[in-house]
Amino acid sequence: MKLRRDPFQAIADPTRRAILVMLTAQTMSAGAIASNFDVARPTISKHLTVLSECDLIESNQQGREIFYELKVDNMKKIDQWLEQFRKIWEDRFDNLDNYLAQLQNKKTNG
Repeated sequence: MKLRRDPFQAIADPTRRAILVMLTAQTMSAGAIASNFDVARPTISKHLTVLSECDLIESNQQGREIFYELKVDNMKKIDQWLEQFRKIWEDRFDNLDNYLAQLQNKKTNG
């Protein structure tokens, strides 16, 4: 039985986020992924299991090796959820930029 987890649980861990970043560039085997970390291979295997259960990656067996690739469409769902916060922060940064520009003008002209 395949356990379903929340995708935000997957991206909460820095190692899993790093794995996702690596998989944006190319499909990789578990061994190739594990070689980028200073942890035991079973630990990376557990991270890959969580990412698979969250439906963020998929595995394809080719001969004796299993290759993992990113499921981009499911990552887009996370991005859509984050979009609401992105707008709030962009507005806040714009307000901060305007305020800093006003302070600079006062300093220059005053």
